[in-house]
Amino acid sequence: MILKIINSALILIAVFMGFKQGIAMITGKPEMLTLFGKWGFNKTGLIINGAITILASVMILFPKTFVWGNFLMAAGILLISCFHLLNKDLKGFMTELPFLCLNLLIIYLQHPLKN
Repeated sequence: MILKIINSALILIAVFMGFKQGIAMITGKPEMLTLFGKWGFNKTGLIINGAITILASVMILFPKTFVWGNFLMAAGILLISCFHLLNKDLKGFMTELPFLCLNLLIIYLQHPLKN
C-alpha cells in the first residue's frame, strides 16, 4: 500500500514536470527557444515537441496508456540527453538523467490503479 502511494506521488511529479515543460515549449519561452535552437529546432518543431510532451504526460495518468505515455516521455528525455552529449554538455546531460530514471522507475512500479 505504501509503495502504491509513493508510486502515485512519483507519477504526479512526472506528469506535472512533463506538462510544465510541454507548456513552456508550446508558448515558446526564450530559454526553450535558445536550448532547442542550438540543436536546429525551429518554432514549429518546438511546438510539436511540446504537444507530444503534454500528450505523453496526460497518457501516464490512465492505466491503459500508462506504458506508452512513459515511453514517449522517456524517449523525449533521451533525445534531449543525446543532444546534450552531442554538444559535450555533461552538466546538461546529468540534469536530464534523473528525469529519465524517474520514468523508468515508474514503469517498473506499474500504475497504482492497475487491476
